[in-house]
Amino acid sequence: MKYTHLGRSGLRISRLCLGTMNFGPHTTEQESFAIMDKALELGINFFDTADVYGWEPGEGVTEKILGRWFAQGGRRRESVVLATKVYGNMQLANMIDPNLGHGLSARKIILCCENSLRRLQTEYLDLYQMHHIDRTCPFDEIWEAMETLVRQGKVIYVGSSNFAGWDIATAQQVAAQRHFPGLVSEQSHYNLEQRTVELEVLPACLHYGLGVIPWSPLAGGLLGGALAKQAGGRRGSEEVEKRIADKREQLEKYEALSRDLGESPADIALAWLLQNPAVASPIIGPRTMEQLTGSLRSIEISLSPETLSSLDEIWPGPGGSAPEAYSW
Repeated sequence: MKYTHLGRSGLRISRLCLGTMNFGPHTTEQESFAIMDKALELGINFFDTADVYGWEPGEGVTEKILGRWFAQGGRRRESVVLATKVYGNMQLANMIDPNLGHGLSARKIILCCENSLRRLQTEYLDLYQMHHIDRTCPFDEIWEAMETLVRQGKVIYVGSSNFAGWDIATAQQVAAQRHFPGLVSEQSHYNLEQRTVELEVLPACLHYGLGVIPWSPLAGGLLGGALAKQAGGRRGSEEVEKRIADKREQLEKYEALSRDLGESPADIALAWLLQNPAVASPIIGPRTMEQLTGSLRSIEISLSPETLSSLDEIWPGPGGSAPEAYSW
């Protein structure tokens, strides 16, 4: 495994991040435990989760699975850089509490952090991420809550997710006025098919020293050899099949290029992200052990300028950063 710093911080994380969103809904607790044990064995020390994962209202199902895994001991918790998120609706079923709905009020942040710590069976979070922007709540209020958690030793670093470039700039300017470090990372939807963040989010992250953590690096499986799997009789949902049909010409070129390189499409997609200087650690969300171990090859792949140009032709981006991407 290779490691890098998370943005401008001194925190060292693995170049691949273990995403846990499938733990509970698609992967049993026993299988989840085995995947996490194997991830540590492989040197993956960066685990990402969220209070809403598990998709049972207010229950934090996936966080509870991680908590029971940590409770087994064996230095599991000490070995993991643990990241979770706050923002989503954490109202219990049949319960109305508007202050536990979507948002980032100081009350919500403090209460949800305490609940995540309890479910995760830990005393601190290495990285506490705002899962989405809340433009109804002033950043002074958000930072006051985060500063309190940092002072209490319950949070070490703060990150964002799904922020626009100007949201990152606003957050960092307010943090600087408060003499607080602010954000160290941004978790964004980024892959070969979805490159919108190259316009403003990635430049903002580079400017402010935030490490980018791409989610859905394989575009929901589209970049993981979708045509080859389809030809082998493995069909996805109706939505996935429609996406494959819409992108068939690009996918044919992409999978042919991968074959010519002697690599799997999934590894090419991850390697492409890893060569971007803004990217710290793409999130892999394995449902099975095979999917976990199969991703390690991407770390060793170095794509030539010619291959990068070919990928740009197949999956064109916005043309660079703004405003040069659309202006002079």
